Amino acid sequence: MGKQEDFVLRALEERDVRFVRLWFTDVLGFLKSVAVAPAELEGAFAEGIGFDGSAIEGLARVYESDMLLKPDPSTFQILPWRGEGPTTARMFCDIAMPDGSPSYADPRFVLKRTLATAADKGFTFYTHPEIEFYLFKNVPEAGAEPVPVDRSGFFDHTAQSKGSDFRREAITMLESMGISVEFSHHEGGPGQQEIDLRYADALSTADNIMTFRTVIREVALSQGIWATFMPKPFTTHPGSGMHTHVSLFEGDQNAFYEAGSEYQLSKVGRQFIAGILAHAQEISVITNQWVNSYKRMMFGGEAPSYVCWGHNNRSAMIRVPMYKPLKGQSTRIELRTVDAACNPYLAYAVTLAAGMKGIDQGLDLPREAEDDVWSLTDRERRSLGIEPLPKSLYEAIEIAEGSELLAETLGEHVFDFFLRNKRAEWDEYRGQVSAFERDRMLPVV
Repeated sequence: MGKQEDFVLRALEERDVRFVRLWFTDVLGFLKSVAVAPAELEGAFAEGIGFDGSAIEGLARVYESDMLLKPDPSTFQILPWRGEGPTTARMFCDIAMPDGSPSYADPRFVLKRTLATAADKGFTFYTHPEIEFYLFKNVPEAGAEPVPVDRSGFFDHTAQSKGSDFRREAITMLESMGISVEFSHHEGGPGQQEIDLRYADALSTADNIMTFRTVIREVALSQGIWATFMPKPFTTHPGSGMHTHVSLFEGDQNAFYEAGSEYQLSKVGRQFIAGILAHAQEISVITNQWVNSYKRMMFGGEAPSYVCWGHNNRSAMIRVPMYKPLKGQSTRIELRTVDAACNPYLAYAVTLAAGMKGIDQGLDLPREAEDDVWSLTDRERRSLGIEPLPKSLYEAIEIAEGSELLAETLGEHVFDFFLRNKRAEWDEYRGQVSAFERDRMLPVV
């Protein structure tokens, strides 16, 4: 047994841990949890904990349902919201088959496999998400519009603000779990908040996002309010995204940085952007996986709707932030499509895979979008070679079904299940009679 496993077993005694929650995600990115007694952990490290994979969305078929959870000791943390006295801890798990081999249906494995492919070429992938969400006064009732906790706006500092009190408690809890927060502030919509996590390798960031979403909901419930990462909860207010800053490192050197080049952006950085742009339409189904995601993309204020990049251009899908003199290591790109309700393991896997294709194929970076892309006409955008992103989940599915990149990155099992699930979601959605239809037609038809 290794040092990390020994550390966990000692911590169980020293911290009076009575329950250990083993966390993992299904293919859609929903957090799953099973609690085990501390006495079971030594065996779990050695052999894994058996469970019925067919009961979890997308993991296994009924006739091959036996699977194992293998805890990752490096992710051990005490859950701070469980109160005083005997404590509860958590660890993320990798999912394995009965013979110990990795499960191809495990989203965490999909990301680890993609990171390993990049590592074989000398690259480490770092990400830094800006996570937006809304706070409501209570759990929204079916059919009713939710009530935000405040009426503040972007960067507002308001006395006795429910949002600032909430952010302070949430950040304290996150940092007690080893998750570093860089910024926090009120966002543009009423009750809308943003908390930015510090740069980390993509696997740690994906784990941190899953923890973040749980912490935010727990803190909200403890304060008698409700938190949601729904991409577009209001028709007339901004949607919630998860703009993600990304970069590749070769050892200690930022592979995106080249002194003296335009925007200090290296050839590798330009090819990485070109790869994401080339595959932008097909990866949308992963980075924006819900019917509601496209309400944000098409009608969401500053959400991107077109495949383009720009320097400090917030209407572009990819933004190259302003270079900081003497801080070459901070050179990065910002992907603005990703929303906060995605499966972060899959979203980061397909983003990295698309960028790496650009490097492998030596793709040229298209012309920069210097204008406000939203204000251009369709003809002007076409003349500039700017293609639209999918306008609906249906369009995203249609494009994704022919994607070699997605099939290769996700693996056959995840690729097939994910698209089948999304088709079912679209079919269910389009069969619903909406309030819009009733309000428009009942009075006159």
